[in-house]
Amino acid sequence: MVRVEAEIGGRILSLETGSVAKQADGAVWVRYGDTVVLATVVASTTPRENIDFFPLSVEFQERMYATGKIPGGFFKREGRPNGKEVLSGRLIDRPLRPLFPKGYRNDVQVIVTVLSADNENTPDIMGIIGASAALYISDIPFTIPVGAVRMGMIDGKLIVNPSVKERDNGEMNVVACCSKDKTLMIEAEGNEITEDVMIQALLQGAEVSRRIITMQEELREKAGVQKNTFVSCEIAPELIARIRDFAIERLKLVVFISEKKEKNKAIEGIINDAIAHFGEEIKTTDIKTVVEKLQKEIVRKSILLDGKRADGRGLLDLREITCEVGVLPRTHGSAIFTRGQTQTIAVATLGTVEDEQIVDNIEGKTKKRFMLHYNFPPFSVGEASPLRGTGRREMGHGALAERSIAPVLPKAEEFPYTVRVVSDILESNGSTSMASVCGGTLALMDAGVPISTPVAGISVGLVEDGEKHALFTDITGMEDQYGDMDFKVAGTKKGITGIQVDIKVLGLSDEIVSKALFQAKQAREAILDIMEKTINKPSEEVSPYAPKIHILTIPVSKIRDLIGPGGKIIKGIIETTKAKINVSDDGTVVVSGPNHEAVNQALEAIACITAEVEVGKIYMGKVLRIMNFGAFVEVMPGREGLVHISQLSSERVNRVEDVVSEGDELLVKLMEIDNQGRLNFSHKAALQERK
Repeated sequence: MVRVEAEIGGRILSLETGSVAKQADGAVWVRYGDTVVLATVVASTTPRENIDFFPLSVEFQERMYATGKIPGGFFKREGRPNGKEVLSGRLIDRPLRPLFPKGYRNDVQVIVTVLSADNENTPDIMGIIGASAALYISDIPFTIPVGAVRMGMIDGKLIVNPSVKERDNGEMNVVACCSKDKTLMIEAEGNEITEDVMIQALLQGAEVSRRIITMQEELREKAGVQKNTFVSCEIAPELIARIRDFAIERLKLVVFISEKKEKNKAIEGIINDAIAHFGEEIKTTDIKTVVEKLQKEIVRKSILLDGKRADGRGLLDLREITCEVGVLPRTHGSAIFTRGQTQTIAVATLGTVEDEQIVDNIEGKTKKRFMLHYNFPPFSVGEASPLRGTGRREMGHGALAERSIAPVLPKAEEFPYTVRVVSDILESNGSTSMASVCGGTLALMDAGVPISTPVAGISVGLVEDGEKHALFTDITGMEDQYGDMDFKVAGTKKGITGIQVDIKVLGLSDEIVSKALFQAKQAREAILDIMEKTINKPSEEVSPYAPKIHILTIPVSKIRDLIGPGGKIIKGIIETTKAKINVSDDGTVVVSGPNHEAVNQALEAIACITAEVEVGKIYMGKVLRIMNFGAFVEVMPGREGLVHISQLSSERVNRVEDVVSEGDELLVKLMEIDNQGRLNFSHKAALQERK
């Protein structure tokens, strides 16, 4: 067994190998505090045939025993990956994938299993480190180790690997993955963080990452094995040359067609002509692969050398943007956001506290009152394919848009609604996640959600060749496919709320990261100006079709009275008014209903039950019991007092039964509350005051 350790963020991070999972090609036991993950990697011995991609799969598994819990449900065992597991798997995949050699086609599977969780140290960061270390010490041709760190900030002070509590209560949450000298991946959310502060966090994170890389190098030196050599699955140069001669001139014209559908049809025609021309001499898959490479070459050269993009724009130009709101008559809020040939319809729905999402994972059971769901139907790219369940890409894009908008939402005390936004992509030609941010913001404003300020998103691309590089704003699908970077930034005019950076090269320099952030800022502000011309503030009122909600606070001592024995009182109010009532332990009561009338009726009933009696006030009470010295009258649920026989009438009363009977309604005035809390009423005084 080999172990290395270092102090990171005031805690010991350790990496061990050689004692567990020895049948895997690489296995590393990672411990940070009392959180433990096991990262294993296995590669097939031969490449997969007839594919043009690298078959890497990353699985992140949370074991409920890690926090001493038994899974819920009928089967009492972990099932399909939950949302957090899917997003953590994507987080691990993205910095590792570009570091494998080009042309490597062996299946590689990375599995990260959370074995122990202290709910202080997050296992996703440890998963990235463990996966990198396991690949690095194995015989798999992965030769560039990755460091990962989470940066938080509280009261303007940066924190390395904040605890779960510090992360949730902080001003930003940044995951940065780096090689020794370059940035590989960024995933961030923040409360309108400035570009300068974000850069500072990334630079500090890079320093920490380098120390973690040093640990992996030490582990490989002690326990690593010789790397396998592999033969790249590349097409023979002579075949590439023949296809180039046949197709290059036509492609140079076709690539610059701005309309996506027309362009794709023209490219398909060139491929079919090449297949017919070469017959069985060259495989169809090879022809398609080479045509793809030729397109990539044309697009990249045009951007890098001429500053010209495939759709004719300059490097900083935005595509045409249009915004519409209120496009659907019965929804609570709706919008269509169109940027070039990317289009989404976003719909906001308002619900009650009963609609909150319950999230149960190893960090505990929590509730979410804001959700953003992203759908990517096949027609949006002109394809016909089966509609499956929500895919990992859809979950990732939805999560990015959700955390980008979340910082500007009102608190529950100000706006007690559960909010769901759905972004249905109608047309896709690049950066649909950022279109979802823009469309989602417009739909929320149309729904009357009082967001603090609008949010917009944009993506910046990169083409790099040696010393030369070019950054370009608002990337299309082709530029995403053939470029080196997809640098998505969302935020307000004040600052950044969300970032996601994916790359296809061996890292980004600090200069490129800084330039991309400020270039995105300029574009984001321009988009916000366009959005504000359509709707510049949230609607004054929510939709008439949305539920009506009112929040009030009652004394904690009154909760029992409101609920009643076995819930009898509250159930009666709900049945009578058709409103929904939720009572919290601190006395907060949320009343919701289909209309104002139902809510107001419920509020009146609650007020009657929970109101405090006041000396000198007149009440209509009900006679509960008759004694020889007077009658006991209930004026509110649980609040009763005595009307002495002398207070029943202005004339002499011999028998209480001569004036009242049990069950009678009796007008009374509260005369006093004695030192024992007893209520003394007078019917005589009430009658005199009414006269």
